[in-house]
Amino acid sequence: MCGIVGAVAQRNITPILVEGLKRLEYRGYDSCGVALHVNGKLERSRSTSRVADLEKQLAEVGLDGFTGIAHTRWATHGAPASHNAHPHFSPNSDNARIALVHNGIIENHDELRAELTALGYVFQSQTDTEVIAHLVDHMYQGDLFDTVQQAVKRLHGAYAIAVFCREEPHRVVAARQGSPLIVGLGQGENFVASDAMALAGTTDQIIYLEEGDVVDLQLGRTWIVDVNGRPAERAVKTVHAHTGAAELGPYRHYMQKEIFEQPRVIGDTLEGVTGVMPELFGDGAYQVFKQIDKVLILACGTSYYSGLTAKYWIESIAKVPVNVEIASEYRYRDSVPDPKTLVVTISQSGETADTLAALKHARSLGMEHTLTICNVATSAMVRECKLAYITRAGVEVGVASTKAFTTQLAALFLLTLTLAQVNGRLTDEEESNHLKAMRHLPSAITAVLALEPQIIAWADDFARKENALFLGRGMHYPIALEGALKLKEISYIHAEAYPAGELKHGPLALVTEEMPVVTIAPNDTLIEKLKSNMQEVRARGGQLYVFADADSRITSGDGVHVIRMPENYGQLSPILHVVSLQLLAYHSALARGTDVDKPRNLAKSVTVE
Repeated sequence: MCGIVGAVAQRNITPILVEGLKRLEYRGYDSCGVALHVNGKLERSRSTSRVADLEKQLAEVGLDGFTGIAHTRWATHGAPASHNAHPHFSPNSDNARIALVHNGIIENHDELRAELTALGYVFQSQTDTEVIAHLVDHMYQGDLFDTVQQAVKRLHGAYAIAVFCREEPHRVVAARQGSPLIVGLGQGENFVASDAMALAGTTDQIIYLEEGDVVDLQLGRTWIVDVNGRPAERAVKTVHAHTGAAELGPYRHYMQKEIFEQPRVIGDTLEGVTGVMPELFGDGAYQVFKQIDKVLILACGTSYYSGLTAKYWIESIAKVPVNVEIASEYRYRDSVPDPKTLVVTISQSGETADTLAALKHARSLGMEHTLTICNVATSAMVRECKLAYITRAGVEVGVASTKAFTTQLAALFLLTLTLAQVNGRLTDEEESNHLKAMRHLPSAITAVLALEPQIIAWADDFARKENALFLGRGMHYPIALEGALKLKEISYIHAEAYPAGELKHGPLALVTEEMPVVTIAPNDTLIEKLKSNMQEVRARGGQLYVFADADSRITSGDGVHVIRMPENYGQLSPILHVVSLQLLAYHSALARGTDVDKPRNLAKSVTVE
C-alpha cells in the first residue's frame, strides 16, 4: 500500500527519493509525490500517474533539495486525484510551513477537521492526512520534534508519518503507530522509509521503529523517544534489502515471471531441510509444540486460503484441531480463548495490518504460543511472534500473489509434519516419503508449467466471459477459492468458488452455457462424488473446464474440456493444481488487456485496516 521515503543530507536527495518510490511501487498506489526544502521555501510535485511520470515532472522543473519527503498513495479517504496526493502542505499557500506524508488511517479526522476549520484552516483535500499537517502547523512553536510528539497524542488510529518544516531546513521528524516505519543511517545523512527496500543501495544500516516511537532525523544524528516520550535505544541492524525488482527477462509481466520462478523458490524455501525437526521453526519450538493441543490460523486474502489448505493437512496428518480465521473478522468478535492454542499468522509482507492486529488481540486473550509463516525476515510479524518460518519467495512484484502462496503452502506442510512428529503420529517411513515428495516439488511444478500452451487456449474462451465458477472438494476447495480470486483480481471476470457438493444448494441456479465451470479433479477418495457434481453441471448446459489427474478417467467431450495434470501428487496436490489456475488467470487477463501486475483498486501490502 502507501509508501514513504524521507531524507536529510548534504547532497541532492531527489534521485534518492524517486528511486525509493520506484522500489515501493510493488506495494500498489494510485498517486505519488515529492516535497523538498528549496531556497527557504517548500516545493512539491504530485502526480496521479506512475513514478516515472513524476520523475519527468521533477526533471522539467529542476526540483532539487537536501531535505525532503516522498510518498506513494493508495486511496482511502478521497479519490485518486492530484489534490488528494501526498505530500500535504500547511497552510495551503505559497508560503507553506509544514510538509507531511502519512500511511494509515486517522479515525478521529472528522473531529479534528471541524476543530481546525474553526481555527481558520482551509482544506483542499478529502484526506485524513491533511488534518495531521494542519494540526502540526497549528501546534508548532519553533521545535518540530516537540511539536510532532504533542500532535500524535491527538491522533486515534494507525499512522506512519514523516514531516519537515520550512523553519528547520535540515530536519525531518517521523513517527509510527500501527504502520511500519524504519530509519536508515548514513554518513552525515539520515533517512526514513516505510520499507527497508526503499533504501536499498543507499544504506544497509536500519533501525526498526517500535509502536509509538518518534524520531528526529538531522544531518549528523538521530534521536528516538518512545510512546511515553522517554529516550529510546533501538538496535541498528545490517539489512541487505533486495536492490529492486529483477529484470523481466523473457517474460511479459512480473506475474508471469513469478509463476515460473516457483520451482526455484520452493526449492529455496525447503533448502537445508534434511529432516522433520521442530527447530526449523525457531529455538524452543519443541516445547511450544508439546504444550499446544489446537491451532488457530490468522490471515487475509490469499494467505487465508493457504491456511484453509493447511487445516486439511494438519487435521488429517497431525490430528490436531485447526480453526482458520479471517484476521479482520477475528479481532472484532467474541471468541473462546485457549492458552494451549498455537496461533499461526501467515503473511507475505509481514506488515499486514489486520493480521498484526489479530495477532495482538489473540495475545491479549492469553494465547502466547505464536508462530508466523512469512516472506520477510525483518518484518513486524516476525518480530511479534516467538517462532517463525521464513519462506524464500523473494520479492514479489505482481500484486496478485503466486510464488508467495506456494511457498507458504510448502512451509505449512512442513509444519504439519512437525506437529505430527511431536505428537507421535509420523513414522520414519512416512517422514521419508513426505520429504521425498517435497524435494520433488520443483520438478513436478515444472511439468505443470509445461501445460501453458493448453491453458492459453482455454484463456481465449474465458476472456469473452464475465462470470465463472470454480469447484473443488476436500483440500482442493481452498485452491478453487484461490483460483477464483486470481481470476477476478487481474482479469476482472467475476468468479466464485464452492465445494462441489454445494452446487445443488444454490449455485447451480447460475449455471448456463455462458458460465464456464473450472473443476479441480485430482484422483483422490472424492473423485466419484466430484464426477456426479460435474454431471449436474452438464445437465444444465454448463461448460466444464477440468484440471484432471492422468488416472482420474475423465475424458474430453461435448461441453467437457480436460487438461491432464502430469501426475497425481497426493497430499501435496494442491500446490500443483494452483499453479495451473494461476496460469489460467494470467492468460485470461492478458487476453482481456488488463494491467496484470497492477490491477485496479488493489495494493500489494495492505498496511491499513
